[in-house]
Amino acid sequence: MTPSARIQAAIDLLDAIIASARDGGPAADTLIARYFKERRYAGSRDRRAVRDHVYDAIRRAAERPESGRAAMIGLAQDQPALAALFDGSPHAPLPIEPGERGAPASAVPGWLQPLLAAPVEQDALLGRAPVDLRVNRLKAAPVQVAPLFPDATAIPGLPDALRLPEGSPVEQHPAWKEGLVEVQDAGSQWIAAACDARPGMTVVDLCAGAGGKTLALAAAMAGQGRLIAADTIRSRVARLEPRAQRAGATFIDTLLLDQAHEERGLAPLQGQADVVLVDAPCSGTGTWRRNPEARWRLTPARLERLVAEQRRILDFAAPLVRPGGLLVYATCALVDREGRDQVTAFLARYEGWIAEPIDVPVGRAHGGGVLLTPGHDGSDGFFFARLCRPA
Repeated sequence: MTPSARIQAAIDLLDAIIASARDGGPAADTLIARYFKERRYAGSRDRRAVRDHVYDAIRRAAERPESGRAAMIGLAQDQPALAALFDGSPHAPLPIEPGERGAPASAVPGWLQPLLAAPVEQDALLGRAPVDLRVNRLKAAPVQVAPLFPDATAIPGLPDALRLPEGSPVEQHPAWKEGLVEVQDAGSQWIAAACDARPGMTVVDLCAGAGGKTLALAAAMAGQGRLIAADTIRSRVARLEPRAQRAGATFIDTLLLDQAHEERGLAPLQGQADVVLVDAPCSGTGTWRRNPEARWRLTPARLERLVAEQRRILDFAAPLVRPGGLLVYATCALVDREGRDQVTAFLARYEGWIAEPIDVPVGRAHGGGVLLTPGHDGSDGFFFARLCRPA
């Protein structure tokens, strides 16, 4: 592919990604993989260059562009060398017309700006994310694993964590294949630590997804006790089983819930759990470093639905907690309505419950919980709180 043809390929991909974001279709990575599967002539350098163009354009524009051409012209405004590649040659984009405008540059959609938590450093929301590992204590100790990753650095306060440079191919490493490590952002590890899960406890991970935090809880419990990973999406629950096998966390029970009727499936657990983790579905504003395209999918209406769903989940989670037990609420979001305000409203609804202080060497106290941000803490963005049921 010529350099100009790479620009046109990026434009074609961006058109597909914009339409998919608008219509709730597949993610950018999926669309890029499909595109090149159908174009075997594109070499590895071509694929890498096109992908870089696409993600540079996505990171640059917080508002969903009108078209892939507008997105790339916007990028060319910042990188003048790209503008010369709009030359109209075969397989190249047409020249940029005088006055033709590109997509404007911004980090956060305008409508969302006033909703972000006040301490958020917006210029850091789209930085490149490192690769964080958690040593799996069901199979190894950090002192055994650290020498296997000579490029890794420790993360203060997280004894099981290692940090690698961005893009490190961990899943090709024998330590990952043998279940000695899991890829898990430091912020996610802090949330698992806040659960204070211990051997012999009954712990429920209520929105388990593919089980990243479930596996961290399993390691903290040393394989002893009862750990239930629940979700309403069958494919997510199915992805946990091979991960648990690799990690040696075979004592995990999975529970597929019927959405909108979760209470039925959870009825036997009422008042039984020492800890319930609600890692709630959210806007994902704290993960834009890894998924900048999510900005193009988020709308005010979708945020309203998420806030309502978070409240609903909290309301069927609370009865599961035994007297004196903990409900840990977390979102990978930096919008106050999804974090601080949800906790305030929960405490108003449930008499006697309290938000316990969380003693961690990262983050900032925020409302009834802790706020982690990429700029301040070097992790993905999270809000989390420990809510204690009265004994």
